[in-house]
Amino acid sequence: MQPSATIPVSPAEQRVLDLLRCGSSNREMAGLLFLSVRTIEGHISRLLAKTGCRSRTQLVLWALMQP
Repeated sequence: MQPSATIPVSPAEQRVLDLLRCGSSNREMAGLLFLSVRTIEGHISRLLAKTGCRSRTQLVLWALMQP
């Protein structure tokens, strides 16, 4: 993971990222957002690919560094 310029994140990905920062599990996020667990997994996978992070933990750290 490398700090870089702001990466465009969709509104749906941003909602998942916000809940991930709070420590929510995929199942909890799915319930709160009225989505399937598979959809949450897809959002997280796309966020990992966009940011170059290798884990959920790295993704949370990346999110905390964003303005």
